[in-house]
Parts: sequence; structure tokens; C-alpha cells
Amino acid sequence: MHILLVEDDPHIAEGLCAGLALSQCTVDHVDRAAAASHALSVGHFDAVILDLGLPDQDGIDWLRQLRADGNDLPVLILSARDSVSQRVAGLQAGADDYLLKPFDLRELTARLQTLLRRTSGRTTHLIQHAGLVVDPDLLTVTLHGSPVSLARREMMLLLAFLHNPKRILSAEQLQDALYGLGEGVESNAINVHIYNLRRKLGSGIIETVRGLGFRLGKPDESA
Repeated sequence: MHILLVEDDPHIAEGLCAGLALSQCTVDHVDRAAAASHALSVGHFDAVILDLGLPDQDGIDWLRQLRADGNDLPVLILSARDSVSQRVAGLQAGADDYLLKPFDLRELTARLQTLLRRTSGRTTHLIQHAGLVVDPDLLTVTLHGSPVSLARREMMLLLAFLHNPKRILSAEQLQDALYGLGEGVESNAINVHIYNLRRKLGSGIIETVRGLGFRLGKPDESA
């Protein structure tokens, strides 16, 4: 899961980045609304965590503009504004969820997983696909009932495809999902991870779409 964190408190941001990384999330952090808009223009994200008290623009106004521009990316507001009217204003501006500070990281992670589950059309937290079962909370994978061990980047890559089961994902989108913006990456890193997934789950699990990128296929059939 590639998250854009828009938070101007460095201590909260540092804790969130570290905590979400443990749940196999890639987090890019910005502390201003203008920087958030720029990040969305150059990167590919699965969700936004948005603080409202930003130094250059109120988060509600930024969110309204995001929705007016037609961007339907899931947004979770994370704010100390705790009155009912303020929470209602955030949801009416286009937020998909609203969590009050202080918060429990486990709840935040669960809410993010729920947002992704909705956008991908799933009804449970388990992701099931042609004999493949992935638990994004426990970070476990089974194929036709047998456990499969995946490295961290392999798990993140598989989740990127499972969260977007019908989309063709470019190499740039996959790179953002695994490494975030601005991190130097070996030119063949994505191909190496795809090779490893195919080796462990079957050659058809990731399909190459020539000239466009990759999309989710099907794992090996049960023996």
C-alpha cells in the first residue's frame, strides 16, 4: 500500500512512517498542502492520510479542491478537531474516513485496509484470488492451502496487484508502490521481484502487457 501522509507535526509523521512500514506500507511524507498536490501529480498512491491544520492551507479546503478536480483517491482525515460539526464537515468535503488524534496505530492501519477493501470490491479482509489467499494483516500467503514465503518487497508487489486486480500497472507505478518517490532504485529491481513472484506462485501470476506494464494473472493450478 502506497500512502501519502500529509502531516506537519514531525514527531507524529516520524511515528506514522515507522509504524506503517511494519505493515508493508510505503509512505511518502509531506508537511504542506502544496507539496501534497505536487506529490499526487508525479506519483501513484493508494490512499492519503490528511491532517487538517496545515501551515499553508486548511486541509478541508485542500480536500474540497481535490474532489472538485475529480480525484477519487481514498482520503482518511487524521485530526485533533473533535467536534461533531468538524467531523461532519470533513466527511462532507470528501473524506472517506475520519480518525481523531490521539489514535492507536492498529486502528489506523485497520481503517486504511478497510478503505482499500472497499475500492477493490472485497467484503472481507482476506484477499482471495484463484487459489491464492493473502492476509494483509498477518502478512501470510497460501497457495491451494500450502504456505508460501515471500520477501518483504515481493509481498508489497503482490499486494499492489491484488489491490488493483483489473488494472495494468506501469513499471513507474510499481516502483512508487514499493519504494516511494525520490528513492534511487536499480533499473531492473521491479523485474527481479516479478521474476521471484512467478517462481514462487507460477509463471502466470503476473502478466506482461507489452508497451504498457503488468497486470495480475493467475497462479499455478493445484497439483
